[in-house]
This record gives sequence, structure tokens and C-alpha cells, in this order.
Amino acid sequence: MNHTQIRLPAEWEKQDGVLLSWPSTNSDWSEILEQIEHVYRQLVQQISRFEKVLIVGSDISHIKQQLTQEHICYDNIHYYDIQTNDTWTRDCGPITLYCDGIATLYDFGFNGWGLKFAANEDNQMNQRLASQSAFIAPLITQSMIMEGGSIESDGRGTLLTTSECLLSRNRNPHLNKEQLEQFFTSHMGIDHFLWLDHGYLAGDDTDSHIDTLARLCPNDTIAYVSCDDQTDEHYLSLKAMEQQLSMFRTTDGHPYNLLPLPWPQAQFDDDGNRLPATYANFLIINGAVLVPTYADPADTIALKIIQSAFPEHEIIAINCSTVIIQHGSLHCLTMQLPQGTLQ
Repeated sequence: MNHTQIRLPAEWEKQDGVLLSWPSTNSDWSEILEQIEHVYRQLVQQISRFEKVLIVGSDISHIKQQLTQEHICYDNIHYYDIQTNDTWTRDCGPITLYCDGIATLYDFGFNGWGLKFAANEDNQMNQRLASQSAFIAPLITQSMIMEGGSIESDGRGTLLTTSECLLSRNRNPHLNKEQLEQFFTSHMGIDHFLWLDHGYLAGDDTDSHIDTLARLCPNDTIAYVSCDDQTDEHYLSLKAMEQQLSMFRTTDGHPYNLLPLPWPQAQFDDDGNRLPATYANFLIINGAVLVPTYADPADTIALKIIQSAFPEHEIIAINCSTVIIQHGSLHCLTMQLPQGTLQ
């Protein structure tokens, strides 16, 4: 295939729906199931206003019961009885490409973020969805290990990613940076690579997924996590990341418009481990952006900055203080399905 015919869309392009995996008693959410289901009800309520919601879970009657209390556009909700290990749909869900303008779904291998967690069920989720006719777009299995949270696209051939994650020895040890770029070019239409070599969040299990650190936005803009507290353990790494972002150039040689996102106050779990709270983990849908908040003074500033990147969108705050307990946030829980993927 000639790579000019293949395109990895930006998240802000038209979507058919969003994929969610419902938390269960068998998952790590069991001890805080009531709190996390409250967050999921909000997510479904908000997303279903704008587009379809595909919900994967092992107890559909329980999920339906959970959603009866909400003001929800039920016509937009579709349920799929599928067993999962966890709920981080961003990283095991399908990645949509346009091949000659036709939506095509890639099913990458998922190995629990470099063999850190069990992933035997999550790795089969896309095939099981396809077997239940969830998609009209074809699903193509890729032999590579890759998570959706590790890549960002502007829809015009630019890929933003982190070397920490994509070059991890527990993902694709047989592929070096050059070979990965060859894959992205030939299979995903990428011709402009932005590799971030700095930046991390304490408590992050993903080896620095880009969607927790820096996000491509319309008009050659990058919204990124910034830290001005010199006493914070992240300060040096995030300053180095900011410096590298300032060196990046667009395909026509211009610097990016950089939007620094504030830093929520440090959040910790019951054992005193720091949690990877980040405002960068927002979800863009048709006509709205869902932004994770943490009942923090910086929430308001973050919402205003993200509104400036998406002036035409409704900005919707979702309190993710519960989500962050399991070391992820809002974008990590969701996977958008661009136009042409669903019935």
C-alpha cells in the first residue's frame, strides 16, 4: 500500500462513538466499585448526548440497571457481553485508520503495558467485538504490541509519542526506532515524527504514555503538563520535556503553539504512593471535550486552557479523583471510534 493512501485521523475529527469497558467486581475496582460506577454513569450520560457509546462488560443486566437512574440517550447505547481483565479501553481498543478514505480498524497486540499485568481477556476484546458485529469497518490484526494511549496524531501525517514507551524492551524488542518509524509510515501514513525523550508521571504504569503528558490539538497546538514547583520530583523531567516541545517544528517548519497545563496538587493512595493525576488526559468527542478534574484549585485553570484550544467545543468536567486511584484517568478509560467504523 502506498502510504499516501493511509491516514491516522486526529481525535477531534468526526466520530461515530466511544468504546467503554465497564468495571466489575472481578477487576481492581472491586473495593471502590460504587464510586467508579458513579464516574461511568456520568461518562455515559455526557457522551451519549453527542454520539454512540459501546459498552463492554460481563454483567449487562447490572450495567443497564446502573444506567436506568440517569438522563441518558438510550438509543445511543450498545452493550456487548465480553469478559475483560480491566477497563483501560484506550490501550486495548482498536485504532482507526483511513485507507483510501475507508475506515479500517487495527487490532494491535496488548500485553498489559509491557507484561506488568494480566491482559489475556483485554487482548481479545476487539476480535470479540467484531464477532458480535460491533463494527462495519474491517478489523485487521497487527503483529505489533501497541497501546492507543502511546500515540497522538494531528490527522495530517504527524505522530507525537514517547521513546520511553515505544522503545520499551517488553513491547517490541525486535524493532528499533527506525523500524518502528518504517511501520508507522507504511501502515499508518506517518511522515513526521515527534519523539519526546523526557517527561514522566510518578505512579504511571504505562512507561510514559503520551496521553498523560502532551496532546496534539487543532491549529498546530500542543497542550502539555507543566510543573513550576522546583521542589516537585517531576520538575527537572517536565522542564526538559517543555524544552524539547519548544524545539519541535510543524511540517512547514513553524514552532508549535504550546499551551502549558497546570499541575494538580500531589495526590496519594492509601499507602502513600503518588498518583499520576494529569489534566492532559482529556477526551475529545463530537462537539465537546471531557476533561478530568480532581477537586483541586487548578481545575478551573485547566478547563479554561483546554477551552482555548477547543473554542467551538463544550468543555465538560468529570471528577476523576476515583479513576486516578487505579493510576489512570479519563482518556485512558475511553477509545473513540471515528466516522465510518459503526453502523
